[in-house]
Amino acid sequence: MRAKAPRGFARFRYILAAFVATRLVVDTAIQLFYSFLQVIALGMGLDVVVLGRLLSLRSAVGLSAPLFGSAADRYGYLRVMRLALVLSAAGSFLLGSGAGFWSVAAGMVLSGVGLTGFMPIVQAYISAQLPFAQRARGIGILEYSWALAGMLGLSLMGLLFDHYSWQLPFFVLGGGMLAAWALLGFLPKAPRGADTSLAGESEEAGPAPAAVAGEDGGSVGASEKRAVPSVAVQFSGLALRGVRRAVDLFELGPNRRSASAVIGANCLFLFSQGHVMIAHGVWLQTEYGLTASALGLAALGLGAADLIGAVLVSLITDRVGKKRSFQAGILGSMLAYISLPIVDVGLLPVIAALLLLRFAFEYGLVSAIALISEQAPDRRGKVISLAVAVNLLGLTLTGFTGPWMYTRFGVWGLGPVAAVCTLGAFVLLTVWGRETA
Repeated sequence: MRAKAPRGFARFRYILAAFVATRLVVDTAIQLFYSFLQVIALGMGLDVVVLGRLLSLRSAVGLSAPLFGSAADRYGYLRVMRLALVLSAAGSFLLGSGAGFWSVAAGMVLSGVGLTGFMPIVQAYISAQLPFAQRARGIGILEYSWALAGMLGLSLMGLLFDHYSWQLPFFVLGGGMLAAWALLGFLPKAPRGADTSLAGESEEAGPAPAAVAGEDGGSVGASEKRAVPSVAVQFSGLALRGVRRAVDLFELGPNRRSASAVIGANCLFLFSQGHVMIAHGVWLQTEYGLTASALGLAALGLGAADLIGAVLVSLITDRVGKKRSFQAGILGSMLAYISLPIVDVGLLPVIAALLLLRFAFEYGLVSAIALISEQAPDRRGKVISLAVAVNLLGLTLTGFTGPWMYTRFGVWGLGPVAAVCTLGAFVLLTVWGRETA
């Protein structure tokens, strides 16, 4: 007999398929620079270190992620995701325009804002519809897209770079994002968080002034009987409300210590990966002479390793435990980082080490997403968005550290640094992290 899907999955099958397809385009755009940094820099007429710093600009605007998370909790996940896709498409078109340094900078900003608005909210959307016992399975299936982007998306981009132009991949990705915008318009809404900090303006302001009888028998608002507040008083009230909302963006609830530890561990974990992967294409191209097409094939192999890691999460992490799985991914990644300088004696051992690294990283990362999603269930969009913002802050630094350290110290500037940061992630998670709120 044909096996039935677990309860909670049958009705989400098409939703997951739609988001995997959308994420395939988005994830390809995210990974594009990591595999083809030198190819794109040459096309844009920029130094690889300068382009790495501009890429940091894309990550830096990710600090706006908590704003998107709060907006999604208040106004709806789908609205925010569709807006984000439009912004990402605009950024992709600007990056491919070839109009110069400032055009690249503007494209990085728009892309960064769009990616910030999309990536955490899709995870919150899926998490809001699945019980925690099935959360890793759902997130794991969603994260197949990251692996497929490496296997299919980057391979296609490599062919486009080699046989057409450096600009065409950006236009193809921008068009794909607009198609995804249309696709998401057919999906159902999801329940949102119950964070009390998201109360409406009318609740913050208190009850409306009572009406009193005027001299002519009409009604006059009580506020009209008082003196009109000064501009300074009005301004201070607005400022106080703004400060309160800014503080609310970082309020993680009663489980704040565990939530902060898990978010911090995830940031260090992602920084380590970004520090190595932002320079791995330059490493393979410089020391082993790989062409754009060959880099695309290498990306296909790395994507396959990602896929195995994500599939393993969807199969066993709910039973093993999200925290334990994250810890296992951290330890496996740390071993791979330590091995990088040792295996830098030939292309095959280097590729093998990178495959192991990507498998362990993907297994740990997807487990971390499921773990973060239950640290504060009543403000899930905010917490996931805050985690993404902190992650992007770490990735911002990798745009400076990765290319610069590789050009000065070679692979010794990559692996050992990443290993130390990964060890820090393990300590944070083990000492203070909890499975659930």
